[in-house]
Amino acid sequence: MTSGGYRAVDLIGRKRDGGELDAEALRWLVDGYLARRVTEGQMAALLMAGVLNGFTDAEARALTDALRHSGETLDLSELDGPVIDKHSTGGVGDDTTLIVSPLLAAAGAQVVKLSGRGLGHTGGTLDKLESIPGFRVDLSPDELRAVAADTGCVVAAQSERLVPGDRAIYALRDVTGTVGSRALIASSVMSKKLAGGADTIVLDVKCGDGAFMTTPEDARALAELCVEIGVEAGRRCTALVTAMDQPLGRSVGNALAVAGCVEAMSAPPSGRLAELALDLACHGLALARGGHPDATREELTRLWRDGAALERLAAMVAAQGGDPSVCDRPREVLAAAPVTREVSARDGGVVAAVPARGIGELAAGLGAGRTHEDDEVDPAVGLELRVEIGDRIERGAPLAVVHARTDAAADRAADELRRLVRVGPDDVPAPPTVLGRRADPR
Repeated sequence: MTSGGYRAVDLIGRKRDGGELDAEALRWLVDGYLARRVTEGQMAALLMAGVLNGFTDAEARALTDALRHSGETLDLSELDGPVIDKHSTGGVGDDTTLIVSPLLAAAGAQVVKLSGRGLGHTGGTLDKLESIPGFRVDLSPDELRAVAADTGCVVAAQSERLVPGDRAIYALRDVTGTVGSRALIASSVMSKKLAGGADTIVLDVKCGDGAFMTTPEDARALAELCVEIGVEAGRRCTALVTAMDQPLGRSVGNALAVAGCVEAMSAPPSGRLAELALDLACHGLALARGGHPDATREELTRLWRDGAALERLAAMVAAQGGDPSVCDRPREVLAAAPVTREVSARDGGVVAAVPARGIGELAAGLGAGRTHEDDEVDPAVGLELRVEIGDRIERGAPLAVVHARTDAAADRAADELRRLVRVGPDDVPAPPTVLGRRADPR
């Protein structure tokens, strides 16, 4: 198909042969795919050619711009405080958004976070929030701004008019095996962040078994590219590279994740999930204000300890139609699975592996996740882990609690969990959570 002097087949051939596409050609492809002048087969062929031969950083920047301008952008200029957006590249037990957003709001920032749903082994923030009775994620731009102005934070679904090019191409990438490309991930992430309107962006780039980027080198390169794209667009931007070889938090599911976050925020920061959430909030607030992250840690820790962050979460839940008493009585308000099963260790020793991908797939198989985009999720089911890598345990000690719909499902999950969690005789050091930082170079 031809238009504007281009033919899709010629551009596909250029990438197949290792060539580079300029910004005008990439804009034509994105617009043409949305207008159906470029077919699904042609876009799939182009993506595969680019993944096999490599997209350049220049192509990543140009594609970001094309996707960003494929629809509307969100105007947040009327909001008073520094406007911060936080994004994770996905993982298992990664519930930091539910903590970072109200924590930053308690510090006087305004957080506007457009989130997604879970797919495959990764959990989705929207699915977790929708486990709260009445919680609405489909908000208009005016509603987004109003909730942010009133409560300091809002977490909602991406509008169909915001970055439609990314939504269409991502759906195709998901079914054609072209997700794991640094350039494509960077353009997808940053087009949404830039269209979302925040002036400060803090990124959590995952690395390991449960992440798109499996090596620290690839994760650092992705973080650096994302930060460069953000800075070139005039935004303050920083990124942490963090480990996803084991689940970040101990609650893997939807209602379980919400309960876990509320309980974490009801006590002083403790554990890997809490510490990473605090780190992300420190970096975001320091970048927005100017200064070093260490200078914000005491303030944010105090806001956590005195309950101000939990109050902001309750205010956001109420503003988005949910039951704010979830922040007082989470286990009573949230749906509970009819079957719970404690899983005990068959051998004593040191926990050597709690594989994030396997745990995520196990929770999804119970109904907490989805295989296809239109699958329904069960808010009540999932896993509550009792161990992490490096823990020394006795035979018969609890490994996890399974929350399931049926006894048969609970039994299958228990057997699989014992297979996944590896316990050995040798000491294993607890691995670090934060592996590095790629800072705004300004």
